[in-house]
Amino acid sequence: MLVGAHEVEAFEAARARLEAIAYRLLGSASDAEDAVQDTYLRWQSADRELIETPEAWLTKVLTNLCLNRLTSARARRETYVGQWLPEPVFAGDRMLGPSETVEQRESVSIAMLTLMERLSAKERVVYVLREAFGYSHGEIAEVLDLTESNCQQIYRRAKQHLAADRRRVEVDADAARKIVEEFLAAALSGRTDSLVRMLTDDAIHAGDGGGVFFSLPRPITGALRVARFLRGLFQPSEAKWELIGGRPVLFAAVANGMPALVLLVGDQVVIVLTLDVTTDGIAAVHTQANPAKLDRAARQWAASDHGEALADNW
Repeated sequence: MLVGAHEVEAFEAARARLEAIAYRLLGSASDAEDAVQDTYLRWQSADRELIETPEAWLTKVLTNLCLNRLTSARARRETYVGQWLPEPVFAGDRMLGPSETVEQRESVSIAMLTLMERLSAKERVVYVLREAFGYSHGEIAEVLDLTESNCQQIYRRAKQHLAADRRRVEVDADAARKIVEEFLAAALSGRTDSLVRMLTDDAIHAGDGGGVFFSLPRPITGALRVARFLRGLFQPSEAKWELIGGRPVLFAAVANGMPALVLLVGDQVVIVLTLDVTTDGIAAVHTQANPAKLDRAARQWAASDHGEALADNW
């Protein structure tokens, strides 16, 4: 069927919400964009006169597309080189979705997106729609063709899997910059004790090189071990500059609601480190260096005002 201006307008009005749902479900900005585009193609070919509530219809179609993608993605990740991490997105990106509540902001942190990989596909859908978007169990049951009581059971299981004993610290751009400045100064000092003081005792470091850059097969755990790794990572080296294409310029940012250190070579974002800051200290450092997972971040970075560099002669 031909799509008229009214139908296009209806879809575009829902696009930001659809992108935000898909990103939380898939942990991939590029996959989320593809899922939303596929949803539009379904909308384009549907008999729209039979669709009473476009929002509900679009959500159901998108969710089922994401369920299929989650199944195939898990199969791909079994052969993924090194550690798999979600794609970071910077503050202001509509893919981050609603942020009025602590739960909504929490659901899009890199730490939570990584943790949600533990959930089954349906657990993830129920949790995201309920926790981040406020759908009722009845509405979610309609989306997934389940009973309402079944949805409630799935939601309880998901909450148990994701139970956390720490509260993350919410930051704005100014607070994030101060945290990143302190972290960078400690990392560049060549001393582990400064970094250890910033980390929680059970802190982790996880890095995703996507097979392009070297990454460890599993996270490093423990404040001292993470501090030693970071000290080495930030030690200046011509070999490192060659690997990433040149000497980087370092900026502070906010990504997925957390302070982030952004490394640029020329105008290209080459690495994004997000700091999972809790009331007890930095609980995790997530390093995304897979070029395939930095496209959206790079586009957003190029279109935004990111302030002065923290270091341009590292």
